[in-house]
Amino acid sequence: MAVDATQPYDDQNVFAKILRSEIPARKVFEDDWALAFHDINPQAPTHILVIPKGAYVSWDDFSARASEAEIAGFVRAVGTVARAAGLVAPGYRLLANTGTDAHQEVPHLHVHIFAGRPLGPMLVR
Repeated sequence: MAVDATQPYDDQNVFAKILRSEIPARKVFEDDWALAFHDINPQAPTHILVIPKGAYVSWDDFSARASEAEIAGFVRAVGTVARAAGLVAPGYRLLANTGTDAHQEVPHLHVHIFAGRPLGPMLVR
């Protein structure tokens, strides 16, 4: 079910529970600003999710309300995760869905990192 990205943050979403260690995750990175872990339903050979530790529904919410430090920390975390996984040279795709038309499924900002094979065109026409 897609998420309405204009709704208030729901602290019972699956990523909030992962942040509170109520649900396990295969973590690959964590710092003060972000957490990265393997997707449980990978869509590519490498499929890592990076989430901010703050309570943000979407990219729109994050860009409007997060502090400069949170924004810098989160963006740096995405790059750090990709470099640490050895994805820079072969290439990778970043995807952040926002709202119902983009089919955002979890109401917590998350960036997908896809890699491990040629990914093809961005959108189906």
